[in-house]
Amino acid sequence: MTWQQVVGGISGALSVGLGAYGAHGMMGRAENFKTSFETGVRYQMVHSALLVATPAICGSNTRAANIAGLCFTTGILLFSGSCCAVGLFEDRSYGKLAPYGGFSFIGGWLALALLSRGKVKPH
Repeated sequence: MTWQQVVGGISGALSVGLGAYGAHGMMGRAENFKTSFETGVRYQMVHSALLVATPAICGSNTRAANIAGLCFTTGILLFSGSCCAVGLFEDRSYGKLAPYGGFSFIGGWLALALLSRGKVKPH
């Protein structure tokens, strides 16, 4: 088991709990704050699953897996964390780190595309 699988699994479990909270505990909040929270949880779930799959996607290229995994983890913390904080505290000032997290997600996707290339065998 790799660190990406451990971190991704924990993050995925946390996103399920946060999603349940968002569905039940955010009633009565302003719609824009609920939407921000839901967006953060959705991106966390998607990138947690991708983080778990990163070692398999990269195969023996541990450098690519480490770079992509670090980018996805940073994105989860900064983007998803910011969006969830905005929703929880109903304060847009908590969203200042979201753009950096978004760029981290993009970096992770590019790392998968460019650094792990040549590892996929055609059928």
